[in-house]
Amino acid sequence: MSYCEAINGMKPDDKALHKIYHDQQYGFPIHNDNELFCRLILEINQAGLSWTTILKKQENFRKAYHGFDIKKIAAYKKKDELRLLSDAGIIRNRLKVNAAIENAKTILSLQKEFGSFKKWLDHHHPRSREEWTRLFKTTFRFTGGEIVNEFLVSTGYLPGAHAASCPVYKKVLKTNPAWKVKQKNA
Repeated sequence: MSYCEAINGMKPDDKALHKIYHDQQYGFPIHNDNELFCRLILEINQAGLSWTTILKKQENFRKAYHGFDIKKIAAYKKKDELRLLSDAGIIRNRLKVNAAIENAKTILSLQKEFGSFKKWLDHHHPRSREEWTRLFKTTFRFTGGEIVNEFLVSTGYLPGAHAASCPVYKKVLKTNPAWKVKQKNA
């Protein structure tokens, strides 16, 4: 079952929440490094939980993590970690909080070397799911296969965000012409 089909079977409140994400964000390219980092952190926090939980908390995450400003998060100290671990509006998991901070530091290094996180991703594109997973596991913290796959599908680097019958599929193709080629080669 595709993500598109899964939305139709949801409760009305959950369906409305997912539909906004599905129609406006899922599978569309992200060009801003802070927003790419945001998506990575949300995907990491989703591990073991439902995406509904993350969508309901996404604005709390944005506030708690200073708008996902990579430079600010990379500079977090112990007091910031403790603040996040006591914030009931987000996922209070020490491994996930530490991953956000350490991954922000890693992205700062990638930005110095490649010019941006996006350029680093583009430099390594295209790759298979397995190749991406190996790369992420050696580069970032708390990035297993499912997290990497969903991050890359949700940001347009891997195909599969929408079924061809989904009306959003054509919108994604317009914003990411290379996606059509990736879809055929998947």
